[in-house]
Amino acid sequence: MNRLIRPLFVMALVLCNLANPAHADINIEIVGTNAQRFPIAVSGFEGEASLTQALTPIIRSDLDRSGLFKLIETGPAPLPSDPAQVNFPDWGKRGADSLLIGSVTDQGGQTAIRFRLFDVAQKRQLVGLEMRVKPGELRRAAHRVADVVYEALTGDKGVFSTRIAYVVKKGKTAHELQIADADGAGGQTILASRESIMSPAWSPDGSKLAYVSFEERKPIVYVQDLVTGSRRRAAAFKGSNSAPAWSPDGSKLAVVLTLNGLSQIYSVNVDGGSPVRLSKSHGIDTEPNYSPDGQSIVFTSDRGGSPQVYLMPASGGDAQRLTFEGSYNVSPRFSPDGKSITFIRREGGRFNVASLDLATRQTMILTTTELDESPSFAPNSRMILYATEQGGRGVLAAVSSDGRIKQRLSVQAGDAREPAWGPFTKQ
Repeated sequence: MNRLIRPLFVMALVLCNLANPAHADINIEIVGTNAQRFPIAVSGFEGEASLTQALTPIIRSDLDRSGLFKLIETGPAPLPSDPAQVNFPDWGKRGADSLLIGSVTDQGGQTAIRFRLFDVAQKRQLVGLEMRVKPGELRRAAHRVADVVYEALTGDKGVFSTRIAYVVKKGKTAHELQIADADGAGGQTILASRESIMSPAWSPDGSKLAYVSFEERKPIVYVQDLVTGSRRRAAAFKGSNSAPAWSPDGSKLAVVLTLNGLSQIYSVNVDGGSPVRLSKSHGIDTEPNYSPDGQSIVFTSDRGGSPQVYLMPASGGDAQRLTFEGSYNVSPRFSPDGKSITFIRREGGRFNVASLDLATRQTMILTTTELDESPSFAPNSRMILYATEQGGRGVLAAVSSDGRIKQRLSVQAGDAREPAWGPFTKQ
């Protein structure tokens, strides 16, 4: 039986996450879009042939997979790398509204990356920047260039240089928690275990992950530092400890404990201490998630007879029900801008990613697949990462918050589940 159609308490506490070999990248395929796209030409960066990692293919791939850009063929070399070399009428005839040019030079062990973005029709520069990076930072630098272009042309902050976390499984006993670039490249194993791992959650500054591990034969919440690799227990109380969610200031975790028999939501300090009960019901309360301002918590509860999405003050207290359509609505997550939540709705036998506008209370179904779970917003609120199934195996996918752009991501070996999109971090 698929985990999504098990009883809520099983879904909340015993979801088996799936894992795969270290450093396995994710293949990305845009499977459909009706969005208007910005025509842009990305000229090859002068000097990048000498680098261990070329920048231009990564920048082009980032812009292309966003679904918002139409890449214009640049033709053979030589290509412009300096403003004086740009023939604006020629690029206009090719169909480009924008043009990105750049160059790289060695600066005593570092690589200096210079780039400029032009409005072709107006023959003017939109952006001109230089950054210096170490050899091992070239891929991340290319993502940052793509972020700058994305923001300049769309008005929204780009997320190409952010990271994702997910759990994969190969065979029956190999479980791994991995992180990767937002494009799926550079996958790294954070934890490998013969027991299940679940519910990864990024700290607000992106330096830590909280997750649930069954390695001690019971669910315990750990917090792991991604720089040092050190980790410690954050919730290891009597019974079950699950579903960690960070407060926006990074000082607390909302967790689900069974101290009194039923799954209820508690708050624990990340540094330790006694748990403080937040939710009080005779049902199962689970899957908490803080609002961006830290004032509210959205969560799943079956207190009304079926799993639905509720909202309560972050300090605890009376909860209000948010979902009324359908008999099964679970896994709510706030958008980083605080304007909406995403969740999973069962409708007509399908489990799909949905969104709820908190101002209008209007709900939109965003996906058409059958077995979706674990939705997670990108930090700019424009995309939602989630897990689904294809050909009997777990894959990761993404959909835009308006449902127009869809991507399919698949780990090459093994099944992928429990995705979490990381926050913006300081560059």
